Amino acid sequence: MRFDKKVVVAFLFAVTAIGAFAQEDLLSLVDSTGAKKTHEKVFATFKDFKIINMQSTETVKKGTMNFGVTHRFGNIGEESGGGVHQWYGTDNASDIRISFDFGITDNLTVGVARSKQNELLDALVKYRFLTQTTDNHIPLSIAFYGDMGVTPEKASQLYNGAATPYEFKQTDLHRISYTAQLLLARKFGSRLSIELAPTYNHRNFVIGRINPDNGATETNDLLSIGGGFRFKITKRFSLIADYFYTFSKYRTNNSANPFYNPLAVGVEIETGGHVFHLNFTNATGILENNFLPNTTDSWLKGGFKFGFNISRVFNLTHSRAMRK
Repeated sequence: MRFDKKVVVAFLFAVTAIGAFAQEDLLSLVDSTGAKKTHEKVFATFKDFKIINMQSTETVKKGTMNFGVTHRFGNIGEESGGGVHQWYGTDNASDIRISFDFGITDNLTVGVARSKQNELLDALVKYRFLTQTTDNHIPLSIAFYGDMGVTPEKASQLYNGAATPYEFKQTDLHRISYTAQLLLARKFGSRLSIELAPTYNHRNFVIGRINPDNGATETNDLLSIGGGFRFKITKRFSLIADYFYTFSKYRTNNSANPFYNPLAVGVEIETGGHVFHLNFTNATGILENNFLPNTTDSWLKGGFKFGFNISRVFNLTHSRAMRK
């Protein structure tokens, strides 16, 4: 599946980052009196609950609710349906997601949302069971993220592309898809945070298309590996990016149904209780259940879209601060 070079590049990037920030990381373990800190938790590895497309290890604090609006416009490049007559994609909306996430404990989040693409309704859970400490007693923050989506779209849309009359029994179970991720993040000093995300995606229904170039068939199950980072420039301004590589023979050099790995780059702006993400990505869908199996636009052909994420935290208990 030709991913050796990508693994080497990722390894070299990680080694370079560790070396560049090792000195600052070591200094952060010592307070102004010269005494070594003990098991103090690292906070604000990321400022939002997502990097761009990728979930972060951050969770909604107990007793608060995070209201999120994520928007993706259409393709910018004319070759991919954009251009000046579509005002470089801003006349269109490829996906819009409105979400409500609740902090059950400081480390446990549950949420519900609705997306424009496939009319997808989803419910999620995120549980952070390890938090990085300043003395490296715990070197990583690790969280589990799971999501179940249900599409209520018409059967003619759900089964679009399948041979008719159908050779299978239609059932509502076909409308369900799942994603599970293990999120592993580390904050290097005060500026750089890096995350890896081994990912499993399952769709109850897929059309058994065949890649004409290698004979591989579409599958219900997909494995991916995601990577992302946040680099703080100023107190309220950061660079952010994430990328997913999907292990799928069906999606490798498929001339009939081209697939491209999702890549997103952008900036993060914090203004009090709001966190804004302004970004560009070739992923049409916002939720993992959509963009992991179905990213069909190429950056090189102008198939990237402008988008934004807005996050606002509300205190539901009036007993603690909304956000550090």
